[in-house]
Amino acid sequence: MTDPDRSACRFFVSYSGVKLPLKLVNELDQDGLSNRNTYFRAHFDAQGHLVLCEKLVYGEIEFTHRYAYHANGVLKQAEITTADEETSVLCFDDAGTPIVD
Repeated sequence: MTDPDRSACRFFVSYSGVKLPLKLVNELDQDGLSNRNTYFRAHFDAQGHLVLCEKLVYGEIEFTHRYAYHANGVLKQAEITTADEETSVLCFDDAGTPIVD
């Protein structure tokens, strides 16, 4: 997995769609977090790809998505961890097609 660029941390209200990586919407500034119980904390790499996304609910992480990308920018791997620390790993070829074991 690619390490997130900590300087590129941003916050969002929600996401749209069902495809991975999540498409985060309604960006919040730091001040907007004080009145929110639920939000998404996102980290991006130097190319602007979402590499780490955490859903926070009342300050606790509900789920985490970690993403890695092929050289062409297409999603290569998604590692999804739930609040109970169960992790699923999904892999994709360089065209974005899921790889089935």
